[in-house]
Amino acid sequence: MGYPDDELAQGERLLVHQHPHPKMLVTPAAVFVLVCGVGGYLAALVGRASWRGIGWSVIAGVGLLLVLWFAVAPLTRWLTTHFVVSDRRVLVREGVLRRVGMEIPLARVDGVGYRQGVLDRTLGCGTLSVDSGSDAGPVEFGAIPRVRAVCEVLRGAADLAV
Repeated sequence: MGYPDDELAQGERLLVHQHPHPKMLVTPAAVFVLVCGVGGYLAALVGRASWRGIGWSVIAGVGLLLVLWFAVAPLTRWLTTHFVVSDRRVLVREGVLRRVGMEIPLARVDGVGYRQGVLDRTLGCGTLSVDSGSDAGPVEFGAIPRVRAVCEVLRGAADLAV
């Protein structure tokens, strides 16, 4: 049993399980390509120098650190972020080493809405807003794929839970 099945209670039914929209990976992919390109260019510049071994090591080390921090870490964060709607609750979980989660029972959901800009509409994603009647106001979940459909599923499930 994998996530989210191991998080569901006995008899609880999964309605939606998604990662954030892949648009979140555009910047890490661009950083990866940029670091590889600049690293290759710098390695070629250093290639004829007498200290090229040290230069290549420094370029590789800095490049590796940049790729790990700005490309691999966001990819891992994206892979380990889950947005789940069941017939009883909304769950959000993220993280590998440090796990962070939030849960809203559907019986407490007072309202559901979404917001999409032009780019979000083009990509088919948006920000989902769930009002649970708390003083803090609605909780927003960004980069939700097919946000309109998720909003409708959540609205229907919340109506049945009341």
